[in-house]
Amino acid sequence: MYDLLIKNGTVIDGTGAPRRQADVAVAGGKIAEIGKVGDGAHKVIDAEGCVVAPGFIDPHTHYDAQICWDPAISPSCWHGVTSVVMGNCGVGIAPCQPQSREVAMRDLVNVEAIPFEVLNAGITWDWITFPEFLDAAEQRGSALNLGFIAPLTPFRHWVMGEASMERAATPDETARIASLLREAVDAGAFGFSTTVLNQHLGHQGRPLACRNASPDELKAYCNELKKSGKGAIEIALTQTVGQMNDQEEELLAMLLTESGRPVTFLALFQRDDLPEACPETRRRASAYPGAVPQTSPLALTREVNMRNPFSFAAFKCWSRVFADKSKEAQRAVYADPAFRNAFRDELKSASGFSGDWRRLTVHETHKPEMTRYEGRTVGDIAAERSKDGLDTFLDLTLEDDLDIEFVLAQFNVNVELVKQNLLDPSVLIALGDGGAHVDMLCDAGYPTYLLGTWVRERQIMPLEHAISRLTAQPADLFGIKGRGRLAVGNAADIAVFDPDTIGSASRGERRYDLPGGAKRMVMPSRGVEYTIVNGQIVYAGGGATGRTPGTVLRS
Repeated sequence: MYDLLIKNGTVIDGTGAPRRQADVAVAGGKIAEIGKVGDGAHKVIDAEGCVVAPGFIDPHTHYDAQICWDPAISPSCWHGVTSVVMGNCGVGIAPCQPQSREVAMRDLVNVEAIPFEVLNAGITWDWITFPEFLDAAEQRGSALNLGFIAPLTPFRHWVMGEASMERAATPDETARIASLLREAVDAGAFGFSTTVLNQHLGHQGRPLACRNASPDELKAYCNELKKSGKGAIEIALTQTVGQMNDQEEELLAMLLTESGRPVTFLALFQRDDLPEACPETRRRASAYPGAVPQTSPLALTREVNMRNPFSFAAFKCWSRVFADKSKEAQRAVYADPAFRNAFRDELKSASGFSGDWRRLTVHETHKPEMTRYEGRTVGDIAAERSKDGLDTFLDLTLEDDLDIEFVLAQFNVNVELVKQNLLDPSVLIALGDGGAHVDMLCDAGYPTYLLGTWVRERQIMPLEHAISRLTAQPADLFGIKGRGRLAVGNAADIAVFDPDTIGSASRGERRYDLPGGAKRMVMPSRGVEYTIVNGQIVYAGGGATGRTPGTVLRS
């Protein structure tokens, strides 16, 4: 008797090979047979009309803290994701001495926008060293498989303390940090991560410690990966989103040469003001074997709360909105024709949002009669009303008594240019940031969005190709063995979904389920029938099953 049998499905195995009708049998957490299989199983799933694919591997998450309180690893498990990799962007919570815990938490607050109160209440701190961090995750249990990159910041802080936020390491300190990184890789880390971005500020608003690493330091850390012969490097590299400059290209080349390992870098987001930035960055990266830019199939968005509209704070005329934040005063400003005209004038020379009202979507309203606008763009509503977009934006705000909330798409808006990034086979489709920016957005549903919006609706690539990009490609990049493809002997990590309905909801939902009841945004999925991890069903019927068969993946 097999443990599980998935019958009558369309198997797309992650290799890029054509789909085929086949059954998939599971025994002992592994795939035992693919083909025509009898009914001899303890559990049988009839997958007629569904695709049976390898579980998706999300290589860019920040679930480092969430794994302490959420064994389901939601919402990733809702989207057919079976393995997640965390520790990205050089920030994390291991290794960590007890006296340094607040520093580690404040780093996560500043870089990944996770509230301090949530971290303080939720992190279990049942580890000190990095190997102990992995062992604690294994003992705690999770629905999904957990992969870890060693984030450089806490390693520097472990050795250098306060000085890690101020200067480069000495040769002796560098050797000690390198030794700790090698210990982490030997324990199972899939490489290390860092950042050079100016906006990545840590404790007390000072540069995140890894940003102070000198070229000599980075060479030493790269050399440890070369000696280990495994893992990869993840780096937030481009100061200007989507655009690589000469200095950044030199750094990329050095990391590749000194490590002999793949280097995946951020962030390939299409931008309207620099339409040639992404093509040029892809061209530069293509000259270096092993260089892997990361992109997302989603528009990069942020919420706009009209009571605290910080997205528009850079506009001088909006100072009136912040001067007196009573509803009465703000209502008067929004209704004032002089304010509207001043805003219209400033938009003409704006470098960011310049008045493309198709990029602003109604996210949530509060009056019942306003709910019909949710999920629609201001540009669409303006056309329906035969009115100016700016006036429509502020009229909607007044009509909902200023309680309306919008979502502004900053990057990845031009469909044709985003398509170019997605079609480049050397680009890693990722950047879901699961576990980060929890009260503002949720992009962890990007796998279902890719398959629904880009593959089924826009038909930019075959489904076989898209699944390979979500499974085999990230597995190969980091060296995650035995996963990412459906093959006899591989782990039974499987996503079963309806190709006619697969996708993400049109907008995220608010939940108040973080430690202390804090708010987070989650993205529901559509069309995912089952998420199966190591042969056990962790998501079915629209919800997590409570099972925790996930394991800590080790390099």
